[in-house]
Amino acid sequence: YIISGPVVAMVWAGKNVVVTGRKIIGATNPADSAPGTIRGDLAIEIGRNVIHGSDSIESASKEIALWFPEGVAEWQSNLHPWIYE
Repeated sequence: YIISGPVVAMVWAGKNVVVTGRKIIGATNPADSAPGTIRGDLAIEIGRNVIHGSDSIESASKEIALWFPEGVAEWQSNLHPWIYE
């Protein structure tokens, strides 16, 4: 399914990013996803999911290497000091 249309690959980074990202994305089964999550609002079936998110830092490391073999660009928002201690 992933090759059936355009893909936008990105790396999310931050404190507790896997847990926070999974909350934003929603449960793997869209029927179990809360309204307001990406899957809860935009997905219908597990096999035709609209988004993927790593379930652990280890999985993320492997997936980042797959999608970004040359590495990711380092970037930090100007708001970073206001968000993180």
